Amino acid sequence: MALKLRDLTLGYDRHPAVHHLNLDLLPGSLTAVVGPNGAGKSTLLKGLIGEIAPLEGRIDRTARRLAYLPQLSEVDRSFPVSVGAFVAMGLWHSAGAFGRISGSAAAKVADALAAVGLTGFDRRPIAALSGGQMQRVMFARLLLQDADLILLDEPFTALDTRTAGELLQVVKRWHGEGRTVLAVLHDLEAVRNHFPDTLLLAREKVAHGPTAQVLTAENLFRARQNSEAFVESAPVCDRVELGAA
Repeated sequence: MALKLRDLTLGYDRHPAVHHLNLDLLPGSLTAVVGPNGAGKSTLLKGLIGEIAPLEGRIDRTARRLAYLPQLSEVDRSFPVSVGAFVAMGLWHSAGAFGRISGSAAAKVADALAAVGLTGFDRRPIAALSGGQMQRVMFARLLLQDADLILLDEPFTALDTRTAGELLQVVKRWHGEGRTVLAVLHDLEAVRNHFPDTLLLAREKVAHGPTAQVLTAENLFRARQNSEAFVESAPVCDRVELGAA
């Protein structure tokens, strides 16, 4: 397994956001994570990268290297760094956190920028980029991380159709290379058309498997019910049972 979750519970100040999740991701799988607002999708990714510690359960992964794309709104674009230097951060595993950008590294940065349609942008400050351009830069940095497990949090939100389509091709390229990709998405039509597998999350796993079998009307209705049943202020594992009076 590229990723194995057993009885995983995640939350903030011991308030649960993801409950007792069991999940197996096969190496090379391409999986969308969908669910209602507040279903715990982004929290799940933050737990997988170690930003928040499990309240219960465990995370096991065999992937040697993990890469993570946060939501675009979480990126501080006021930081005074050039596009080239920002993308080069993806080489930290080989150059070190403070490694110099050698000639070969600079060539890799140029190739990554070309792959996302930003040739010649290396000297621009990231503060001067549009949202779509910044997301392309984020993808370029991911390309250089050469990870086996790639986590994407809303990678296509608020992007124009062309940019979203081109970045989707990068995701498919990763899938074709046998990398494991887990992406939080809201566009169910895009999920149906491009993602073979889906995890439907509503604080707990509603369904996981082939997308057509997961995104049924019955499962989507259950997810909405399940999400609404949880009490935000409840301690770990306390929730209103579905159907309770």
